[in-house]
Amino acid sequence: MSGVKRKRNVLNVKQKLEILQKLDNGESASTDTEDVLNEGNTISQSAALQSMETLLDYMGQRGFDYGDITAVRKICVDIRRGMNKQQKQRRVIDFLKQ
Repeated sequence: MSGVKRKRNVLNVKQKLEILQKLDNGESASTDTEDVLNEGNTISQSAALQSMETLLDYMGQRGFDYGDITAVRKICVDIRRGMNKQQKQRRVIDFLKQ
């Protein structure tokens, strides 16, 4: 790598635990996750996707409600769509630059 360091903001342990506790209590945490991530912090889509997939693994191991797991899967799909859209835009821009 070129030695360039990227700052990556992700949920800290306390924030993750708060969201997991809400899920354990049967509450929806998807909007809470978005709110925490949007508090002046930025996160790459790939880092967000990785965090959500880790959360899905955890939820599957703990036997969470199907509705909660479905909500997290929907967020993953939305993130992938955004990543694909950005990739297509970069390809078009690169093509037009040639």
